[in-house]
Amino acid sequence: MKRTLLIIHPGALGDVLLAVPAIRRLSLNFPQHEVVLIAAAAVSRLLLECGVISDWLPLEGHACLGLFSGASSISKELYSCVNRCDRAVVWMEDKEGVLGSFFQEFGVANVQIQSPFSKGLRARHQSNRFLETLSEPTRDSVSESTVQVPPHLLERGKDILDALRISQEQSLVVVHPGSGSVHKRLEPRRMASLIERLWQEGMYPLILEGPADLDAVGQALHFVSRPTLVLRDLALSQLAGVFAQVALYIGHDSGVTHLSALLGVPTIALFGPTDYHRWAPQGHHVTILRGSPCICDSWATVKMCEGKPCLQVPIEKILIASGLAIRMASSANPRYST
Repeated sequence: MKRTLLIIHPGALGDVLLAVPAIRRLSLNFPQHEVVLIAAAAVSRLLLECGVISDWLPLEGHACLGLFSGASSISKELYSCVNRCDRAVVWMEDKEGVLGSFFQEFGVANVQIQSPFSKGLRARHQSNRFLETLSEPTRDSVSESTVQVPPHLLERGKDILDALRISQEQSLVVVHPGSGSVHKRLEPRRMASLIERLWQEGMYPLILEGPADLDAVGQALHFVSRPTLVLRDLALSQLAGVFAQVALYIGHDSGVTHLSALLGVPTIALFGPTDYHRWAPQGHHVTILRGSPCICDSWATVKMCEGKPCLQVPIEKILIASGLAIRMASSANPRYST
């Protein structure tokens, strides 16, 4: 069996996707190894299907309990992985030294344990901070920022749109009203106005509702004057297939926005109080839009801020950016032609 390169990442969807350039760099440095990711199941499964990793174990599952409770209780799956491990990369803190001791017990000599939030890191953008933990140069190629959707996921996305009787000849625009925090989102009337204007401009908005987006979607659609199709309960692999069929994605600072950008979809990312220099997806196909510069000095201040001027992005500005993004994508890639 092949030797393994083991990566542990406890982050949420967007955090893991920001680490993809670093994961790819590790894969290039260890071409003969299986790259095994220990992370949340949903994003791990997607990265496996897209060929970014070779295998995965769910961080939240029984298979990885031995990581934090000692080798005496290690699962067969984890034992097989660690017993063949030549390098381990852990992107989290290990204050008690539990993980370091675990790998030492298995004789893994090459172990790198450092949180991407470490104060000792100098890079500003989060993706580059992952690379810095590996002592790798920051990325200089847009190709490192995107992942191609494999054919079987493309077909899955087409089947979903066909089942909903959505014509792929239209300018499909996925709009995601949600985010991890209400303080990162356009207020519902403004989001509804955007959806209405997309219709008026000849585009076909598809509203995306994730597991935590019920309120955000419901509040926005309350102000929309016509029936609007909502994409609900899609697994990440299904969502990736749908993204591959659309002309544009519009969303906030969220994991789904990072997924859209990672898949090379023309992406409008609406940022407010969070630092876009650190957290925004990157690439020529990504447009970052903001309102007024945020003057809040802490997240507690953000929560008390009324009006959120940093999120007062003019709808006309979003529409202009949307049209430009679609035209640029159409000239570069025929699949975005409408």
